[in-house]
Amino acid sequence: MPFVSRRARVAAALPQHDVTALLVTRPVNVRYLTGLSSSNAAVLVTADGEAVLATDSRYIETARRECADAGPIEARDVTGALAGRSGRVAIEAHDMSVAEYHRLLGDHPGLTPVSGLVEEVRTVKDEGEIEALRRACAITDDAFSQVVERIAPGVTEREVARWLESAMTELGAEKPAFDSIVASGPNGAIPHHSPSGRAIEPGDLVTMDFGARVDGYHADMTRTVAVGRPADWLRDLYELVRQAQRAGRRAVRTGATAHDLDAAARGVIEEAGHAEHFGHGLGHGVGLEIHELPFLGPGKTGRIDDRVPLTVEPGVYLPGRGGVRIEDTLVTRADGPELLTLTTKELLVL
Repeated sequence: MPFVSRRARVAAALPQHDVTALLVTRPVNVRYLTGLSSSNAAVLVTADGEAVLATDSRYIETARRECADAGPIEARDVTGALAGRSGRVAIEAHDMSVAEYHRLLGDHPGLTPVSGLVEEVRTVKDEGEIEALRRACAITDDAFSQVVERIAPGVTEREVARWLESAMTELGAEKPAFDSIVASGPNGAIPHHSPSGRAIEPGDLVTMDFGARVDGYHADMTRTVAVGRPADWLRDLYELVRQAQRAGRRAVRTGATAHDLDAAARGVIEEAGHAEHFGHGLGHGVGLEIHELPFLGPGKTGRIDDRVPLTVEPGVYLPGRGGVRIEDTLVTRADGPELLTLTTKELLVL
């Protein structure tokens, strides 16, 4: 079972915080460590790797059936049922409210706030997780190939977004990984543009940022296409971003720093005089969340381990005129990155 080994990795990190257990309350982390998805559950992981999962009557039968190795117990007050089961217990400070912390502290004065412990463990994926991401990315690729044939002048951004999300679901996704971005013409200058009723016009570039979710794991891909012949300056802008994205992908390797990966792509854009037009980081980790560790950007610290899925997504955005972004999901490997999103990055002229 992968959950036993995941909990063992969490347990191994507890001594550095001088605690004997971690009370995990963040739902995505409970799922990662036990397999249970719910709106009310917590799991206590002790320093010897043992676990006790608490959930209420709505989920207890599922927990007993699917998470027996986590020792499920029934409780409405899941944190109260677990907080006193070990001597020095850490809580997830980035998830638990101040009010909840002080409520528990009255009966359990040894509680210690920590942040990001499980998130750090989640950064390195096992092969089962990578396979789920691989399937999610394959569905994302297939959805793009179906929808791109339907894009033409007169079609609205909202229609394209709806087609993408419908195609991903029909191809086997649980649901879209996030709200799809479709930005045409001057809207391409807005990195997180919400699809509007704007009709695509001849000569527009159309940026589509979307992904499928499979078994809880999130794909993330962006492609920019031309609808009809684009102006020469748009072709040049596309080629600049394509070169920057390629430089970023080629820099992905085990042991690289988050800053260095960003710099590899950002340097190409800066040399072309567009430093002020690339305002976001190069990318981020993906997994049970669409944005998770590591985050790639200027000033970001830390080295990238083996088997870490991440995105490489440089963009150039010219206010009032338009923009380009190209994004892939990759996994770091000892012998070089594995590319999971396989759709061509050549400029498609529809």
